[in-house]
Amino acid sequence: MEIEFFDALIVGAGLSGIGAAVHLQRHCPGKTFAILEGREAIGGTWDLFRYPGIRSDSDMHTLGYNFKPWKNPKAIADGPTIRAYVREAADENGIVPHIRFKHLVRRLSWSSADALWTVEAEHEGRAVLFAARYVMMCAGYYRYSAGYTPEFAGVARFKGTLIHPQFWPEDLDYAGKRVVVIGSGATAVTLVPAMAEKAAHVTMLQRSPTYMVSLPAADAIANWLRGHLPLSLAYRLTRWKNVLLQLIFFNAARAFPEQTKQRLLRLIQEQLGPEYDLAHFTPRYNPWDERLCVVPDSDFFEAIKAGKVSVVTDHIDTFTETGLKLQTGQELEADIIVTATGLELQFAGGAEVTVDERPIEIGKTVLYKGMMFSGVPNLASVFGYTNASWTLRADLLAEYFCRLINFMDAHGYAQARPKEPDPAMPVKPFGNLKSGYFKRAEDRLPRQGANGPWRNPQNYAFDIFRFRFGAIDDGALEFRRNGETIAGEFSPTPLVETRTN
Repeated sequence: MEIEFFDALIVGAGLSGIGAAVHLQRHCPGKTFAILEGREAIGGTWDLFRYPGIRSDSDMHTLGYNFKPWKNPKAIADGPTIRAYVREAADENGIVPHIRFKHLVRRLSWSSADALWTVEAEHEGRAVLFAARYVMMCAGYYRYSAGYTPEFAGVARFKGTLIHPQFWPEDLDYAGKRVVVIGSGATAVTLVPAMAEKAAHVTMLQRSPTYMVSLPAADAIANWLRGHLPLSLAYRLTRWKNVLLQLIFFNAARAFPEQTKQRLLRLIQEQLGPEYDLAHFTPRYNPWDERLCVVPDSDFFEAIKAGKVSVVTDHIDTFTETGLKLQTGQELEADIIVTATGLELQFAGGAEVTVDERPIEIGKTVLYKGMMFSGVPNLASVFGYTNASWTLRADLLAEYFCRLINFMDAHGYAQARPKEPDPAMPVKPFGNLKSGYFKRAEDRLPRQGANGPWRNPQNYAFDIFRFRFGAIDDGALEFRRNGETIAGEFSPTPLVETRTN
């Protein structure tokens, strides 16, 4: 079978993949590369999701690239605008000719003898092969083929329309219809006010509440700076302003959870009035144990006050022909039910990974600097922040991987492999959130360690020093030139698992 060779392969042409390609061009000029994209379009998440109101839940001054200022007056942007921004970045930097669309990566196989990755992708029903020294996985963190939907009793009885937001029908007409949205996460909080503009009524049905915070869709300070300073300087200042505010709020929430909780609830009470029952907005967990939901320009609360939206907190007993029966006996009638019940997490785009014909179980690896898997050479996987904007970290990871490539070139190295960490070091599941989608995927996600490069602190300021200025040869990476062997290579060590509640 014919095989194409590149210096580097990037998997995914979404926000992370396009950014990684730009960084590779800028920091590793002369390196050949290709982007393998399973779908037919640029944009990843922002092209896949087409439900009403789809928007960012982070401000675009931090969700945007560090090399491309965000110029739109709205900082909380809608999906089409973000998709256009990603496409514009690809066009401006000549990335599009490097993209191989409809190439779904199925398998990555490393050969130590050749110091190469062989990547198998499915293209129009046939397998095609690529080889590269380096691979950067930018395929996102969830499964595109299916979202998460619990097993509800009586689903087959429902005579109306049942939809998961990940697969929104283009021709869905919900004008004048009764809609129930199951869920209380970012997707539901986005969908509900958007659908309420046309629907007869929208009910958000939640098992438990989520913390919400209202923010203006437009950043007045950012817009003022952009009108008075050079664009790049205004963007950098706004970016750091927002980064610092996020860090301060996150750390304050962790240090003073009860005070933060009461402050968030007071803000919602101010929005909805003193008579509204805040039980529907009072979670059982502390702020930032799960990600907060952003409500731009108070649209969700305004829809409630206008009588277009209701919030019900209860468990589903069964679907009925005309809607839902709840465990309290209440019945919700619906023409359309939307299951905004979450995503299915996966690493490495769900591809099979082998090293010297040994299958790698991602859930048994430990992440080196939050991006490389223990025992796996020359492979990086992008996973953004859980407590801040995704792209802040995606940019840093891409920059670091370019530093690593240049360091290896300068020293004549062909392979860089994170060592197996000390087996006595406690490890815990990746991430620092208790969200359901993390809990469901714990066994499939890599681990993080308690110290050193195995720790994943979710702190942008810390990561800037680690990725931009930290030593490449830090003792945890093992380098080799072509033809060199290492005794006991790729022998996995048992992990000491620790869990936090």
